[in-house]
Amino acid sequence: MSDLEKANNNINLIKDISSSYIFNRIFSFLEQKQKLYILIYNKQYQKMIGVNIQDYKKASNRYKIGGRNGKGKEYAKYTNKLLFEGGYINGKRNGKGKEYNYDGKLEFDGEFNNGKRNGKGKEYYDDNKIKFEGEYLNGERWNGKGYNKNGTIDLELKDGSGKGKEYYDDGKLKFDGEYINGKRNGKGKEYNYDGKLEFEGEFNNGKRNGKGKECFDKNIIKFEGEYLNDER
Repeated sequence: MSDLEKANNNINLIKDISSSYIFNRIFSFLEQKQKLYILIYNKQYQKMIGVNIQDYKKASNRYKIGGRNGKGKEYAKYTNKLLFEGGYINGKRNGKGKEYNYDGKLEFDGEFNNGKRNGKGKEYYDDNKIKFEGEYLNGERWNGKGYNKNGTIDLELKDGSGKGKEYYDDGKLKFDGEYINGKRNGKGKEYNYDGKLEFEGEFNNGKRNGKGKECFDKNIIKFEGEYLNDER
């Protein structure tokens, strides 16, 4: 049986399924060639999956971006959603580009060098509001301002140093403390996704270093003592 016949057999099995979620789950387990045939010959499934067939072909094993020099795109392995689009040099992100999260929402728009955020750029919340705007160095925020969901400035960095706050993509507080060289340094507080205090203490080079304490959800102490490179 040819690949096309196999693909058509798969189509007959799933074409009556109305739930796009179930379809996506089944589709993710098909072989790459079968996916291509389904998408090429059936525009209704292109729409159901929510992909651009030209982008999909470029991302598949059948269509490779030669050497990754120039402009290109990266995709999530199973959902095939766009994760990055922009310039490459020697296989690494260089020049202007955009990063997307696994829900397909814009996460960062700016400049890259040697695979890391370098130069001017902006970070975004899930609702497309600006989270941080400024300059980056070796992947770290360096100069600029960070905003909460209400648009109020909560973070100001100059040469990677300052005091401020970090937020989750939905706007919940993630960290409140001090920065040096674009990383957490000095005293700070970490919060879990539910907004509960998770850790309060000292940081060095982005990790828990020095005295600190971990807390349960109700602010009850779980551990109190000294840390070295995130380890108790």
